[in-house]
Amino acid sequence: MNAFDTSVQTWLVHIGASSVIFTHAVHTIADFYLTKGLLPLAVLWAIWFKEGDSQQWRREMVVAILLSGLAAFVLGRLFAFALPFRLRPVYDPNIHLNFALVTETGKFLRFWSSFPSDHAALWMAIAVGIFLVWRWIGVLAILQCIVFVCLPRVYLGLHYPTDVIGGAAIGALTVLLVTRAPLRARVAPFFLRFMQHWPALGYTLAFLFFFELATMFDEPRMLAVSVLKAL
Repeated sequence: MNAFDTSVQTWLVHIGASSVIFTHAVHTIADFYLTKGLLPLAVLWAIWFKEGDSQQWRREMVVAILLSGLAAFVLGRLFAFALPFRLRPVYDPNIHLNFALVTETGKFLRFWSSFPSDHAALWMAIAVGIFLVWRWIGVLAILQCIVFVCLPRVYLGLHYPTDVIGGAAIGALTVLLVTRAPLRARVAPFFLRFMQHWPALGYTLAFLFFFELATMFDEPRMLAVSVLKAL
């Protein structure tokens, strides 16, 4: 662990070391879908249904933001597989930090590389995308991502600070690229036409997609792991 990771992680761990209530609160926040993705996704629904002269542009942006989030999530996983394996701090005996609630941390994460954080990649992409449409709400979304997604995962030892910074950078750069007019204009209109021609099917699929995005595709990933183990 480099000096930057060491100083930040040590400072965070010592902040709540003496408070059991604080520790359990952070652990709850890290697990709750409400504090991770439901709120920013709800903001995207508000952007979609907001009436006005620029509704077409806003809906194109919502489509582009969602595709950016999905792309950032996939990129985060691909980087984790492609780059050298990095053991998560909670499992590294060489760090010499007593992380809170170690026994309640998912043991399967031991075999997932720590860098980059797919949580930070996905939810920073959504937050920055919101910022591109609604500035002041976007600022709140970015702060929500930092405070309720990134920092708890560092505090609990699930990631190093550079893991969440790297993930957040992936998310921010992805959404800035995908929401640019040339690329957005090539992709988003197809989804808008689909929603206009088949609204019942379109909004049904949108609900299912939002659910999977909010849960970060936990069930499909669990199913895939079970199938691979069976094979």
